[in-house]
Amino acid sequence: ALSFLELQREDIYSIEIVGGATRIPAVKEQISNFFCKEISTTLNADEAVARGCALQCAILSPAFKVREFSITDVVPYSVTLRWKSSYEEGTGECEVFSKNHAAPFSKVITFHKKEPFDLEAYYTHPHEVPYPDSRIGRFTIQNVGPQHDGDNSKVKVKVRVNIHGLFSVANASIIEKQNAEGDHNDTPMDTESSSKNQGRDDELDKMQVDQDEGIQKSQAEQQNQADEETENAGTETKTASGDKQEHPAQPKAKAKVKSIDLPIQASLYRQLGQDLINCYIENEGKMMMQDKLEKERNDAKNAVEEYVYDFRDKLCGVFEKFITEEDSNKLTLMLEDTENWLYEDGEDQPKQVYMDKLQELRKFGQPIQERYMEHEERPKVLNELGKKIQLLMKAVEAYKNKDEKYDHLDPAEMEKVEKYISEAMNWLNSKMNAQNKLSLTQDPVVKVAEILTKSKELDSFCNPIIYKPKPKIEPPNDGQSKANGEHNGPVNGQSGTETKPEPAKDNSQQTKPPGEMEVD
Repeated sequence: ALSFLELQREDIYSIEIVGGATRIPAVKEQISNFFCKEISTTLNADEAVARGCALQCAILSPAFKVREFSITDVVPYSVTLRWKSSYEEGTGECEVFSKNHAAPFSKVITFHKKEPFDLEAYYTHPHEVPYPDSRIGRFTIQNVGPQHDGDNSKVKVKVRVNIHGLFSVANASIIEKQNAEGDHNDTPMDTESSSKNQGRDDELDKMQVDQDEGIQKSQAEQQNQADEETENAGTETKTASGDKQEHPAQPKAKAKVKSIDLPIQASLYRQLGQDLINCYIENEGKMMMQDKLEKERNDAKNAVEEYVYDFRDKLCGVFEKFITEEDSNKLTLMLEDTENWLYEDGEDQPKQVYMDKLQELRKFGQPIQERYMEHEERPKVLNELGKKIQLLMKAVEAYKNKDEKYDHLDPAEMEKVEKYISEAMNWLNSKMNAQNKLSLTQDPVVKVAEILTKSKELDSFCNPIIYKPKPKIEPPNDGQSKANGEHNGPVNGQSGTETKPEPAKDNSQQTKPPGEMEVD
């Protein structure tokens, strides 16, 4: 690595080692002696790779925001394309990705062909590849034909190394010239004038670079780069044999062209076909479903085991007062039998068997748990209902004492309220007396849910009557007279300021309603 980077050991100023083997003293000593420097082990040797993978995943994921961190991956082995050349019936080849080339990366290669052709991709230096076969695959560019005038068609082939370092022929397209009377919607493009020489120019014309994913580049920049390379293509052409020929720049003419995508048939070596990949995906889905069912089965088994341990502890604790000694002994024996069954015959049972076993245990344990919960919650809700009845009784008493706050209420409705409160009080006292006569091991006479329902019924019946707001007081008559005066306009051409009531002359006129007015 140092020789490839043209570095010396003295150029390395810091060394950080990671990995489990870095804990071996001999490994540390050899590295330190080679670089003649102290090595650093500040990173966790076991977590370094995992942290790097997590960071890379966060960078790729749109759901996370991380600080800008640039990682440039490289192609480990150089990749070359080979194709049959019509020139002297030979073969052409081109190294599309050199060793340690940046990845992910895409390149566009332009061919001049009249018929379909094959591209064979392989690693340039077989001795560097740790595989017995250096071939990558064969890609057939289909549906290639000559132009309308019989010239070679320009075929653009995009080759790519993706983020995982895998080489592929991404797509191919043919540039078809349009006639003058063709579609007027086609976009004019600058194209090279047809070359009369059909020698080496019918093969590899040039190579355009179009990097994506790794380096962000807008489509406009890529188009400008393609145009610039198209303009410069006449000065230097890479032939199938790798020679370079000088040609004078050809004059450019405006012409309408159309790009048509071409189908590609890929035959890959040592890589799985799409049918096999789909089969593996289907098998993966089946295994995922099996894992899900197994997890559900284990959860059901663990639920039974958890219920046995938890309920057995509570039988000797909070549930002890809510079960008779006979029932406690019976239930304890059942829990022990279930525990033994789990580690013997019930070690590997279907999910439904565990669910049935848990349901059987809950049939005996649920009443005990409900008695405990009712005993804990009942005093609080009974106290709240009692306070609510007392407040309502105070409001009824204030109404009877002619309190101004309640003097607007209907007597018939207040009589209904008083009767309803009395019934609620009797119901509460009877339930409390009956409950006090029972032991903790017996089911309660009244449950918390019934008390809460009674409290809501009391609120819905009494509150709208007792807390009914007083009717609004009507505005005084002076305001009404003023309003009526505002509606009376001038009469017989008189102004509004001259309109005034006629002064009273006798007592009979004073008895007239104040809202009436006479106009002169």
